[in-house]
Amino acid sequence: MRRRRMQTRVAGWVLALSLAYGAFAYLIAPAFWSWLDRGNIALPDAMVTTTPQGIPGDPINVGLVGSKTELLRALDAAGWSAADAITWRSSLEIGESVLFDRPYSDAPVSTLVFEGRKQDLAFEKPVGESADRRHHVRFWLMPDPAPDGRPLWLGSASFDRGVGFSHDTGQITHHIWPDLDAERDFLIGGLEAAGVLASTYSETGVGPTKTGRNGGGDPYFTDGMATIGILRP
Repeated sequence: MRRRRMQTRVAGWVLALSLAYGAFAYLIAPAFWSWLDRGNIALPDAMVTTTPQGIPGDPINVGLVGSKTELLRALDAAGWSAADAITWRSSLEIGESVLFDRPYSDAPVSTLVFEGRKQDLAFEKPVGESADRRHHVRFWLMPDPAPDGRPLWLGSASFDRGVGFSHDTGQITHHIWPDLDAERDFLIGGLEAAGVLASTYSETGVGPTKTGRNGGGDPYFTDGMATIGILRP
């Protein structure tokens, strides 16, 4: 009887702590950081994404010109997989992938917002067996086409170096590698090696940044340029 009471008490404490953690990490802390960063909310032309709460996220550092079909074909040729949508099932699968080192090459990526809407497409390329470490990129279809009349997709590429807790909210999240230019060059270089790019050019992005911080509190640095790739028709 005493043992059962102890087990019930422990279970109650575990439940209470879990609820407290969930409330803090997913409700209270995001609201606090949204309030704290209210003066730093990214403008539509700032070339910086935001979290759904409006906190500045990863900067725009890549772009592709071409139809959706051409983009999908190009990323596939370069060895990238389209990311699954975030659902209860995919969330469980990515958790199992990280915990048990199981392959999940199309694991979901978190939502970021640019020009008022979440990413249209997301891709990834795992490093190792699990979804713990991976290259990934999100793309947004721009309302105005490129100079050649084809669709313009602006994107944010970064490298997930591991899973942990957000520095700001305590949420479980991927942490990015700070060198965003290396990830930009990795993506474009892979597309060039796959023979799917006709040419590339550079556009000014967020601008030179030495002490940036994304929505999870991870530091980053960049020369602030975005490389745009012209896909072969």
